[in-house]
Amino acid sequence: MRNPVGGHVPVAGGLATAGLAYARELAAETVQVFVANPRGWATPVGRPAQDEAFRAGCADAGLSAYVHAPYLINFGSHTEATAERSVESMRHSLRRGREIGALGVVVHTGSATGGRSRETALAQVRELMLPLLDELTHDDDPLLLLEGTAGQGSSLCSRIEDFGPYVEALEAHPRLGICLDTCHVYAAGHDLAGPRGMEQALDLLVETVGEGRLGLVHANDSKEMVGTHKDRHENIGAGCIGDEPFGVLMRHPATEGVPLVIETPGGRDGHAADVARLKRFRE
Repeated sequence: MRNPVGGHVPVAGGLATAGLAYARELAAETVQVFVANPRGWATPVGRPAQDEAFRAGCADAGLSAYVHAPYLINFGSHTEATAERSVESMRHSLRRGREIGALGVVVHTGSATGGRSRETALAQVRELMLPLLDELTHDDDPLLLLEGTAGQGSSLCSRIEDFGPYVEALEAHPRLGICLDTCHVYAAGHDLAGPRGMEQALDLLVETVGEGRLGLVHANDSKEMVGTHKDRHENIGAGCIGDEPFGVLMRHPATEGVPLVIETPGGRDGHAADVARLKRFRE
């Protein structure tokens, strides 16, 4: 399929019981889930029966699955406790990703805290993340997908060109990929709504990290204007990016076969409408 389209689904009540039911209501072709509290450090064990049912349900429905790691993870942090917990949390997300059959685990690229330089922070990113990538030796291990931010504070990756030094610090590891969030890159200053804006952004991504590195797209419109550094998602076509750039995204060579996951407001009805809208652009 050119671009499977789906959404982030709630899993309270069980990955298979709740997550797959919600996916069916969205007519989703791909799903993203949390496997831990996204705003905490807990690393809960899975429920084997739910894991197996989720894997089987995804296989039966032809769904690809992705995990989003907790938001607190920051490999650039100057705080030792945060750095250590980030490693533990990331390792947990990757392990759980394999257990539920996920193709990738998305993690935010973090920031250089405590007044430290970008170079110092990236050196720590390398020290902490490379061993995690080297642990991905199973055939069914997920990719680790880097997601940039909207550019708040001392972000290590917000503009597309920032991915270059980050990927270089991680030796362009073969298990490393990119998750491109359209709202984030727009907020960071790439005018996706402008003439050839989406095309130019995707061209720049390929130029920066190479072909085949894009593993997932978070397809979100933006409530705020370009370059505001505000991460406020909007429903597809209802925000400042608008409809047309998402059609361009789906026709670009860099997105061939890459799934699109929405993380938009509006609850189930809004999510189903966004999935249907993106499918129409694909057609």
